[in-house]
Amino acid sequence: MPVTIGCALLLSPGMAGAPDMGVIIAVTQVTATAGGMPLAVQGSSCQFIHSVTGVPYVLPIGAPLAKGITIDNLPVIRMGDFCPTGPGIVQVIGPPAAPYLNDMSG
Repeated sequence: MPVTIGCALLLSPGMAGAPDMGVIIAVTQVTATAGGMPLAVQGSSCQFIHSVTGVPYVLPIGAPLAKGITIDNLPVIRMGDFCPTGPGIVQVIGPPAAPYLNDMSG
């Protein structure tokens, strides 16, 4: 399932070796949305917290290792993806962009 702003991330190894936690803070595309929120793609900005000092820092998320769908020629970031980013690999934890189904067929 695709993710959006506020999705939890784990960068391992982090800047000091120990894993750093973070969230997606900005999405670079506005073409596709879920529940009114833009879907995260490669290059979306993530804020991490340095696990030793507590200092926040920002990194753009890399492309997922497993290829999937693209939006504007950029790979969509999904729950469970592993994305090479900065000093390590980001694991996308969640939650999904829209944890509901809107059935307009009836």
